[in-house]
Amino acid sequence: MAKEWILNSVMNRFQLNFKRNVGPTSESIRKCAPKTVEEWRDYYFSNVKPEEHITELGRKLYVKITEVIEAEVASVTEEDCIAYMIQLVIDRTFDGYMTEIKTVYGQLEQLLGVTIEPAPDEWDRLFNVDFFIRVGRNLSVCKSSRSLWFARVFLFHFFHSYQQSPSFKSFYSFADQFYYTCYRNKQEHT
Repeated sequence: MAKEWILNSVMNRFQLNFKRNVGPTSESIRKCAPKTVEEWRDYYFSNVKPEEHITELGRKLYVKITEVIEAEVASVTEEDCIAYMIQLVIDRTFDGYMTEIKTVYGQLEQLLGVTIEPAPDEWDRLFNVDFFIRVGRNLSVCKSSRSLWFARVFLFHFFHSYQQSPSFKSFYSFADQFYYTCYRNKQEHT
């Protein structure tokens, strides 16, 4: 498990799995429509990238782990770890809380005219849900204001429940503005 995490993290950090390195994998596998992994392997190496190219990416990954990451890990001190944990638990939690107050409770509640409630800790830990709105007997949930996609999903559920709402002419325009406001407020606190 730890090895998989290291390989995946370093591969992502150095973008070795990006389209420019491995080709359009999603598009290619759909085009191939393989029935077996062997069929996909043959198609990929014949039509997308040669096996030698992927082998070379594996070598680059090894160098990144054994030289770059190893040197970075060796430079981390106990004091760095203590300072990081304090910053994460105290400073970043406070910054997130202030952003939450300004954006969710300060702006969105006023705009929508409803009460937005914090999700129980269990929802946060199990489902990554931060807020919810009671709509009759149903709940609409919001992951948080961390991404435009989640903001749109959250607002879609809200507007779907209150279709008669004449307050906003363009749902997507509002969702985009809401996300931008949340993002801007977050940047002011970092």
